[in-house]
Amino acid sequence: MMTENSFVPEQDRRCGFVALIGAPNVGKSTLLNQMVGAKVSIVSRKVQTTRSRITGIAMVGPAQIIFVDTPGIFVPQRRLDTAMVAAAWGGAEDADLVVLLIDAERGIDANTDKILTSLAESGRSAILAINKIDAVKKETLLRLTQKLSERGEFAEMFMISALTGDGVGDLKSWLAAHVLPGPWHYPEDQLSDISERLLASEITREKIYDRLHQELPYATTVETEEWKEKPDGSVRVSQVIYVQRKSQKPIVLGKGGRMVGEIGKASRLELEEFLGRRVHLFLFVKIREGWIDDPERYREMGLDFPTSAPSGKKG
Repeated sequence: MMTENSFVPEQDRRCGFVALIGAPNVGKSTLLNQMVGAKVSIVSRKVQTTRSRITGIAMVGPAQIIFVDTPGIFVPQRRLDTAMVAAAWGGAEDADLVVLLIDAERGIDANTDKILTSLAESGRSAILAINKIDAVKKETLLRLTQKLSERGEFAEMFMISALTGDGVGDLKSWLAAHVLPGPWHYPEDQLSDISERLLASEITREKIYDRLHQELPYATTVETEEWKEKPDGSVRVSQVIYVQRKSQKPIVLGKGGRMVGEIGKASRLELEEFLGRRVHLFLFVKIREGWIDDPERYREMGLDFPTSAPSGKKG
């Protein structure tokens, strides 16, 4: 597919990887989707939604920006937490530029404080993006920027609202101007490197987060076991929602299968919108005890399996 970017001469092209880091639930996935102009990462009000590194691709004139949405950085309590935090810092280390996202309402909480300290100790420069500025008073914002300025040297500072898009264009333009000259890594019309199968699993997992409460969403994982193209152009998708214990299965199913039906309908509608075609989605709920300690499940999520859980804990 030819676009206006197709005619940018090779010598004028720019490209770079930009990692989005921050504490859990500060809006990294929302910002990524806003930058790309399409949904490539799941969003939830619950913390620790993003488990692996998700890549989104944006074109700004001659520049291709490859965004990496990383899991939230926090003090690990479980083996999965350790893998997620390692993925986040790994994404920062591998990137050309790092954007540190901070929630203006929460300010410098314990997790953000630890991130700021780690960045200062590593000597790594970051671009600061203060998010949700529309939710706080100007005086609060000024105090926060002053405190952050005292904590480290930032390459640049931006005030944004990832949800509404305010200030996001300025941040995007700055990043496009500061990625290095070089060839593009992806076709100019590609929005992400996430496969359709993984995207489908992530969408269903988002719907689980939206509808189930307490700790249950963190005890579930979703795998797309079948992706079958049909002659009429539609696709048959079969997924398994895995839970860790027998008592969790009826909660996901709901009375008379109502809950899993709601999850499936919401997931199917969003997947159809993304793919632009009809989707036949089938969900099954199974028990897989100890999946959170299974190295194969970590590989499915694109994570490295930690050899031990934090503080000697299992799971």
